[in-house]
Order: sequence, then structure tokens, then C-alpha cells
Amino acid sequence: MASFWQPMVKTCIFVCWWRCIFFRATSSLPITFFASSRKLIPAGVRVTIRVVRCRSFVPSSLSIISMVVNALYNIVDQIFIGQGVGYLGNGATNVVMPMTVIAIALSLLIGDGAAAYLSLKLGEGDEKSAANGIGCSISVMAIVGIVLCVLFNLTLEPLCRLFGATEDILPFAMDYGRIISYGILFASIDSGMAGMIRADGSPKYSMAGLLVGCITNIILDPIFIFVFNWGVKGAAWATIAGQILNAFLYLAYIRKFKSIRLDKACFRISRKVIAKVSSLGISSFITQIAIVLVMAVTNNILVSYGAQSKYGAEIPLTTIGITMKVNQIVSAVLLGLATGAQPIWGYNYGSGQKDRVKQTYRVILTASTIMLILAFLVFQFAPMSIVRLFGSESELYNEFAVKCFRIFLLACPINGLQMATGIFFQAIGRPGQATVLSLSRQIVYLLPATLLLPLALGVEGALWAGPLADVLAFITTLVMLKIYWKKI
Repeated sequence: MASFWQPMVKTCIFVCWWRCIFFRATSSLPITFFASSRKLIPAGVRVTIRVVRCRSFVPSSLSIISMVVNALYNIVDQIFIGQGVGYLGNGATNVVMPMTVIAIALSLLIGDGAAAYLSLKLGEGDEKSAANGIGCSISVMAIVGIVLCVLFNLTLEPLCRLFGATEDILPFAMDYGRIISYGILFASIDSGMAGMIRADGSPKYSMAGLLVGCITNIILDPIFIFVFNWGVKGAAWATIAGQILNAFLYLAYIRKFKSIRLDKACFRISRKVIAKVSSLGISSFITQIAIVLVMAVTNNILVSYGAQSKYGAEIPLTTIGITMKVNQIVSAVLLGLATGAQPIWGYNYGSGQKDRVKQTYRVILTASTIMLILAFLVFQFAPMSIVRLFGSESELYNEFAVKCFRIFLLACPINGLQMATGIFFQAIGRPGQATVLSLSRQIVYLLPATLLLPLALGVEGALWAGPLADVLAFITTLVMLKIYWKKI
């Protein structure tokens, strides 16, 4: 029974640990932000602001919760797999992750595009076209999910090798990936319909679906892994069980849309509608595909150069996956803070009250930086407190895991500028600048650095690519701000 409860306790500690970091980082400045919101929002504009009491008043943002829950989905699996299977099992999840991101990219291409299409058509007063856009998009998402399920099953082994699986990790990746591929249809519906439901004015319902899926995963993981002894297969079944429940909740919303009415005719596929929807969702698609590309290159570089080092191929592959997923939780909170400010930025910019836009930007940037500094202190001075959550391994494993956190996330305190500024530009109607910033770190800087630095520094060169890309992206953001700040 100890092996059953220990990972459960560690998972709860992990979630609470990040909750405390977030609350401490936001317990002062966001209070100022929300307290002064009446100064930032013109009279006559109704904006609902909710405040939650937890030791001190903190902002309760549905966007933050949704993004953090999304980030926790994968990391929960890794905690239980690390405790019950070992680091080779965690390496398998890192290999399979790009396949899931491909599915998410395609579902966001359609889902985010459909959400924007819904808002545009409702703004034009064309409810019929809005309904056709949503119905058509749901049909296409379902087809894409089924096609990907078949393709991933037929090409699973070559895909696992493409994304960095070694001979030792491959059996675990095949077991985990095969089951995860069965749930691709439901994962596509979850990712795509979340945006549609939020656009229809039901962010709480969207968040509830995510929470149900995540909680189901957390409950079933220890049962399937430790009680049934299913190993990585148990983690995969727990994941898709959560995805199925989430999908059923979202599909049930089809009859609950507030702004449109969906009938059978709405679900007919129209090339014209899908072309327009896809054009609106292309930014989300590009961002996700960039992540797939970076993960594939990073995994293969670490396997190649790791095999030539004392760490071997599997340790670097596994530990970088854990490091990136932990960092995703920090990024999720930062993105949630920025997206929560989007309506204020957009309205005040549109009404010409640019001082208010800049004031809000400064507050969001300051809050983000404080949280990143706190996270940085943990990554630098207590990385083993995170590493141990994912299982106790050899000294070599722990040594490289600590290096991952300390080196790869060395420049994380400056990441808030790029994230906040990218969403800021998007909110004030400058999508070109927002796209440049979102792709600069991943494609322009991180990818070449990951390929080149290991030539001189070996396997650790791939880790130094992280802070180098962060610094260069920070400089790029400063330059763009200098150019456009006075024009705002």
C-alpha cells in the first residue's frame, strides 16, 4: 500500500507547491492591478472581476486555471510512471508527446479558428453562418481525430524512432503510444471544442471539462499502475479515460450553445467554411508545430550526444522532458495572466486610452517577473526537490537532472517579457509582431543553438541552447518594444 499512496502524496505536494509559488508571486502586485481596474476600464463597460481569498486576496483567472490544468495533464503521468516504472517509462512519454502535440496542433487549427469565426459572424449578426462554422468544424475535428488514430497506429514504431526512442525506451514507448493513439479522437475534441465553448460565453463549462479529465487521470493513475500493475499502459489508459470524460462533457454542450442553434445541416462539411476557419486558427497551429519540431530535434541531439557521454542516451532524453514539462506550468500561469488582461488592453487601445494600456502592461510584466524569479530560485537552489517527485534514480541521473534545471532554465527570469509582449501585441491588433515574437525563441534561436552548441560542448550544449535562446528572444522583444512603444 505504501507504493500506492506515496506517488499520490507526491502529486498533491507538487500541485500545492506550484499553487503556493503562484500565490506568493501574485499576492501583492495583482491586488494593485485588480484594485485599480476601475481606473483602467472606462465607465459603462461591464467587466466581471472575481477575487478569491487565500491567505490574501489573489486574482482568480479562469484562463490561468485552464492552462495550468492542461500542463498538469502530462506531468501527472510522469510522476506516477517515475515512481512505478522508472525513468525509462518517463523517457517513453517524452517520445510520444510530439504525436499528441501534432493532434493538438490540428485541433487548434480548427477549434481556435472556429472560435474566432463564431465571434466574427455573431458580430456581423449572421447567426446561421456562425452555426454552420461551428458544426462544420466539429465534424472535421472528428474526422481528423479518426485519421490520426489510424495513422499513428500504422506508423507508431517509425514515429517513436523519429522522436528519439532508443532500443531500451522503444518497448515502453510502443506500449504507451499505442494506447494514447486510441484516445487521439477524444484529445482532438477536448482541445478544439474548449475554445468554441469559451467563445460562446461559457468559460466555466470549458474549465470544468478540463478539471474532470485531469482529476480522473490523477485518481486512475495510481490504481492502474500500482494496484493493477499495468505500468506505462496503466498511465496511458488513465489519460484517455480522462480525455473521454472531457470529450463527452464538451459534446454534450452542442445542445447548450447560447448564441447559436445547431441542427443536422450545420454539421455538413464545407470547403469554403473550413478554409476560412483554418486561416483564423493558423497562428495556434504554427506555434504547436514549432514545439513538435523543437522536441524532435532536441530529443535526437540528446540521444546522440548523450550516448557519447557518461550519462548514456536515456538519461538526458528523460530529464529534459521532465524539465520542459515543469517549465510549462510556469509558462501556463504567465500566459494566463497575460490573456486575462487581453480585454482591458483591447478595449482601452480601441478607445484611444493608451496610457491605461501601458499601465496594465507594466503591472502584468512586473507580476510575471516576480513569479519567474521565485521559480528561478527553486530551479537553481532546490532542483532535487522537483527531481525526487519523479522517482529515485542513480547518481548520474540525478546529476544530469539537476544540470537540466540549472542550465536549461538559467535565463527563465527574463522570459516573462516575451510572453507578455506577444499577447500584448496580439491584443492591440498587431498579429505580425506577435507571430514574430512567438516563433523567435523556438525556431529562430533555440533550434539552431540546439544543433550547433553540442558540436563544441557535447550533450550539455543542448542545455545551454535554452538560456541562449531566452537571452536572444529577450533582446528581440526589447528592440520591437522600442520601435513600437511610442506608436502605441
